[in-house]
Amino acid sequence: MIKFGTGGWRAVIGDEFVKENICKVGQGVAELARSQGKTDKPVIIGYDRRFLSDSAAKWLAEVLSGNGIKVLFMNRSVPTPLVMHTVQKQGLHYGLEVTASHNPSEYNGIKLIIEEGRDASVEITNELERLISEVTEVKSEPFAEGLENGDEKKKKNPFNNFIDDIMRVIDIDAIRERGPRILFDPMHGSGTYPLMVILFSARCTLDVININRDAYFGGIMPAPSQAGLNKLTNMVLSDKYDLGIAVDGDGDRLGIIDSDGTYVSANDILCMLYYYLHKYKGWKGPVVRNLATTHMLDAIAKDFGEECYEVPVGFKYISAKINETDAVLGGESSGGLTVRGHINGKDSIYAATLFVEMLCKTGMTASQLKNKLTEQYGSFKMVEKNVRFEPEYKETIKKIVFEEKRLPEFGREIEKISFLDGCKVYFKDGGFIICRFSGTEPLLRIFAESDTEEKAEKSIKAFSDFLGL
Repeated sequence: MIKFGTGGWRAVIGDEFVKENICKVGQGVAELARSQGKTDKPVIIGYDRRFLSDSAAKWLAEVLSGNGIKVLFMNRSVPTPLVMHTVQKQGLHYGLEVTASHNPSEYNGIKLIIEEGRDASVEITNELERLISEVTEVKSEPFAEGLENGDEKKKKNPFNNFIDDIMRVIDIDAIRERGPRILFDPMHGSGTYPLMVILFSARCTLDVININRDAYFGGIMPAPSQAGLNKLTNMVLSDKYDLGIAVDGDGDRLGIIDSDGTYVSANDILCMLYYYLHKYKGWKGPVVRNLATTHMLDAIAKDFGEECYEVPVGFKYISAKINETDAVLGGESSGGLTVRGHINGKDSIYAATLFVEMLCKTGMTASQLKNKLTEQYGSFKMVEKNVRFEPEYKETIKKIVFEEKRLPEFGREIEKISFLDGCKVYFKDGGFIICRFSGTEPLLRIFAESDTEEKAEKSIKAFSDFLGL
């Protein structure tokens, strides 16, 4: 079965991610478009720099063309936010990005984007899965022939509108005045070009590492986590850069290294940017986070007289709630965020540029700003544990936690328990722990937040020991 999780369909190359299945996905998308009466506009197809991504994108284009659906095909690798932006700006019905985002190099996948540049809803992906399972014949025509019959291969620079829209809302003069010296690590991914253009245009002194295409991503996961940014950290320190910036394989997640070598977590980035937009730029409104993201956002929102809305994991829930509540921004602890008025999906290029603007306008380093927030709102320490398990043990975990609803003794007073998405325990002292299955990898994710790392780690150990993990 081809299944679409929170980040699309992802599978191991040569196992499930093979031409036959890729073409079935294309045929399923064609059937979906026909069933919804949405074949009047082209489908944009983009791809990242992973192994087989460009070939898979062409196979998808051939299938859609064979079904009489026009294709807008990117002529180079592009980040996922650009595809979302194009769907939104051109009023398209669908977009496809061939990517496995931050997954290990042996994975690839396909992400479906729908109207207004949104992640496809569960209802739509469920229907797509059904249509794919019923495919008995795949219609296809050669890629070049399809182009001659009306498809368009994007020959102009596909980044122009995307870059221009970001630069229009950023205080470029503030960045030019400060002229920060930045080291950028795109992690061999497709987010390289647009951020380079923006930062060079802002007159930053910019150096770049890991810029080449590498199917193995230098032997590490293309995720801007602390563990994956050792080289960036060491170079920022040794060569005295003002800032280190990293983005993941398809350019929708952000990682930051401060000038003192401190890794700035996604939770900290969210809190800093919400505080900056509200306090310094005067953007009024609530904030949105998923249920595995820091509760410091709640404290900041309360201080501003605003609301912090909690939603399930999956960026489609965040973008929908931003639009519903006119929130300033929304994001998740895994490194993705978006800002009011931008695209309806996470975008590390916009977030990174806004982060640079924030440091230039406030005159503070990231660490200084983080310390300011800690002094004002208290300490929020998050610890995460990812556990791989044998497939057959998943049912045991589901039975214990989600059916029988049995939990360990945490040694802390519980305020409430939620099963909205996984199992989240809220403690009366303000901390929490959440246990949920990954929507993109065979992992059990356990997050805990407390005022100290020791308390968070103790809660995770209690949960892990209880489940025998």
